[in-house]
Amino acid sequence: SPAQKLIFNRVNGKRPPLLLQQISAPEECYTLAHEENVRFVYEAWQQVEQQLDGSRSGESACGPVQYVEKTPNPGLKNFVPIDLEEWWAQQFLAKIENCS
Repeated sequence: SPAQKLIFNRVNGKRPPLLLQQISAPEECYTLAHEENVRFVYEAWQQVEQQLDGSRSGESACGPVQYVEKTPNPGLKNFVPIDLEEWWAQQFLAKIENCS
């Protein structure tokens, strides 16, 4: 049987109270150049997604093409992607066990 996944739910749907450290932590400042770069990448990606959606529905004959390998790499035959939620849960439990 597959390993059980840990799921962390909020009690009664409420957020946990903020810790004093979280409140007093300084906010990260972003430079104007950083914000401009993020905006550029975001807008460019939105255009690509719209064009991909249009080509899937037959609206456009040209535009972006989604890459799919024709001959898969044999070295990746047994590749299994990591489950980040499970990894974070294991890290969280390991920290708790180390503290007690």
